[in-house]
Amino acid sequence: MIKNLVIVESPAKASTIEKFLGKDFTVTSSYGHIRDLAKKDMGIDTEKGFIPSYEVPADKKKKVSELKKMAAEAETVWLATDEDREGEAISWHLKEALHIPSNKIKRIVFHEITKPAILEAVQNPRSIDDNLVDAQQSRRILDRLVGFELSPVLWKKVRPSLSAGRVQSVAVRLIVEREKEIQDFVTRDYFNVSGLFRVSDGSRKDVIIKADLDKKFDEEESAINFLRACIGANFSVEDLEKKELKKTPAPPFTTSTLQQEAARKLRFPVSKTMRVAQNLYEAGHITYMRTDSVNLSDFALATAREMITDNFGSEYHHFRKYKTKSVNAQEAHEAIRPTYFNNRKISTLTRDEAALYDLIWKRALASQMSDARIEKTTVDIAVSTSPHKFIATGEVILFDGFLKLYIESRDEDEGDEEDSAILPPLKTGQPLWMKEITATQRYTRPSARYTEAALVKKLEELGIGRPSTYAPIISTIQDRGYVVKEEREGKSRNYMKLTLSDSGKISTEEKTEITGADKGKLFPTDIAFIVNDFLVKYFPNILDFKFTAKIEKQLDDIAKGDIDRVEMLKKFYQPFHKTVRETLETSERATGSRELGKDPASGLDVIVRMAKYGAVAQIYSPDNPEIKPRMASLKKGQRIDTLSLEEALDLFRLPRIAGEYEGEELVVAEGRFGPYVKHQSKFYSIPRDIDPLSITESECIDLINSKKDAEAARNIKSFTEDPSVKVLNGRFGPYITNGKVNAKIPKGKEPREITFAEALQYIEEAAKKEPVKGRGGRGKKK
Repeated sequence: MIKNLVIVESPAKASTIEKFLGKDFTVTSSYGHIRDLAKKDMGIDTEKGFIPSYEVPADKKKKVSELKKMAAEAETVWLATDEDREGEAISWHLKEALHIPSNKIKRIVFHEITKPAILEAVQNPRSIDDNLVDAQQSRRILDRLVGFELSPVLWKKVRPSLSAGRVQSVAVRLIVEREKEIQDFVTRDYFNVSGLFRVSDGSRKDVIIKADLDKKFDEEESAINFLRACIGANFSVEDLEKKELKKTPAPPFTTSTLQQEAARKLRFPVSKTMRVAQNLYEAGHITYMRTDSVNLSDFALATAREMITDNFGSEYHHFRKYKTKSVNAQEAHEAIRPTYFNNRKISTLTRDEAALYDLIWKRALASQMSDARIEKTTVDIAVSTSPHKFIATGEVILFDGFLKLYIESRDEDEGDEEDSAILPPLKTGQPLWMKEITATQRYTRPSARYTEAALVKKLEELGIGRPSTYAPIISTIQDRGYVVKEEREGKSRNYMKLTLSDSGKISTEEKTEITGADKGKLFPTDIAFIVNDFLVKYFPNILDFKFTAKIEKQLDDIAKGDIDRVEMLKKFYQPFHKTVRETLETSERATGSRELGKDPASGLDVIVRMAKYGAVAQIYSPDNPEIKPRMASLKKGQRIDTLSLEEALDLFRLPRIAGEYEGEELVVAEGRFGPYVKHQSKFYSIPRDIDPLSITESECIDLINSKKDAEAARNIKSFTEDPSVKVLNGRFGPYITNGKVNAKIPKGKEPREITFAEALQYIEEAAKKEPVKGRGGRGKKK
């Protein structure tokens, strides 16, 4: 008989909690959700109040059976799943699937897995919160309705096997629109002017001050004219301003800010951040990691004060009580922090866990530290021959405060910190001597592509998604082939650098830089553009940012018990379902087709479009269907939206004859698995670093001979009696084969000395040991 059965989601969480409870408690795990919506008929009765139909997946039936037996034997069942909506729903599903009477259930929640938190939760049990369950079920139902009804539309109108999601499609729209913005961006060049000036600091050694001109020039001629005006000019300090500034620490982490900062500082993908944070939480090292609250408990505030005072001094402590900006903060009641601030280092952590824990520890502690005090000096440098002036800035840290422990990173789009240095003592009217002035050609840049962290930030700003959904959204759009995260090489670009030296001479230098290189950014695929444009046209509400945020707000209201879930689902589904029917009946097939021009050889039209199994270039006659279209698949890295006519025509240059070898042609062609060389009815794959359109005769011959040499090295011995029987070199050493059965060579037997009769004997013995293979898979051994 079990006195107290405690059910949590994961074995790791179970083992940690078990340490804190006595022998009267048995702790076990459900291994996450135990039920999901049934696949048949969407698993939702849309005619009768959107009642969901749940089923236990095959891989969970054994676990459910075990839990049901344990629950039946227990006097009390404690449901200790996570405190957010997802956790509440898991508890409700356990109650329903295990048929646990309500009077046997005690629901407990905690935001950290420590002994005081667990014991306090046991002393204060509650019932399952039906409002939280309704909110989670409503989200799941909405996602199922959209997925099950919208995906078949895409199968019919775009391409088979595509899928659409309520929030995922909005995330894809953000990435597609950013890519379009980048493609449409018109780069403008300008000249940025900076100068190096000498000033005496009272000693024998001069100090160099760097300053930037307050004017950017649109043309090279204007920049040269300014440099000419500076020849022989006098430079002096026109104005000097000192200001004391304060820098305030960032609040402790929420889910989204942790994901963003871990991406910037640790280069963690969002999914990895959540996985590692889950490990830390379940081991009792940090508080619950799915939260949009920045609040810290009184216990945390007190221990933070003690840690700061003891290690840095009382002047470094500054009490702060942060308030969550979001009116819909609902996941948990505290920010992410260490469970105990005095656990500075934990020896049992993995490298990734230690790095993330250190980040969380520093951020939370820094939030209770004093402001940094900084003196900023701005110097205006007058030019006697021009109305423009140079501006130099310098900073001195008067008191480092929280900067002693932690500095928040910045996103690419937020720009770089201003260059600042310690300036020497200066006074108004003081002369400066010009050492060098440079005018450097620069180019305007479009907005940066999204990183995973930047996308999370944008979703949060728009009110789309919640702490528990950011990571799944980003994983899903990549898994479904709408978005790829990759590195793309930039292109070389020339720019001019004009330099005025202290000798009064102006020199011109052409330099080279790489532009457009991106690493770890999110790029939309061809199919993402086509699906996004189709959905925006026919399902504008589903793809509308404000509409999606409104749905999120309504889910929050359901969680608070403010609105009825059935009414909310009805208002969403009825117009949506009507649009689905109309789109299936009236919309045209979407191919993303682009006209590129004419094929010079045939005079036919050249287009690029999405075909059933991928993007293709096509040469065809739109007016004469009797002319059979020619199609060629796009190469890796080529995209529908950027392919040029010349690149498309190049795709039709295969197959081609690259030369001749041993009396037969070398045919270069493109196949299902990539480019290859065909020679004497054999096929030789062309490596990725060789362009099939430019591969030479000698390179083809080298490929063929290399493969022949490799085959010769592999072939130890063959037999004239039966060419299919061979002694070969394999991955794990020599073996015998007849093409169907592989046989080991006995120890001590020299492979080259094996006779044909011995080879047949070894193959026969090996065949007897192998199970018989039939249509049903592996059969019984004979």
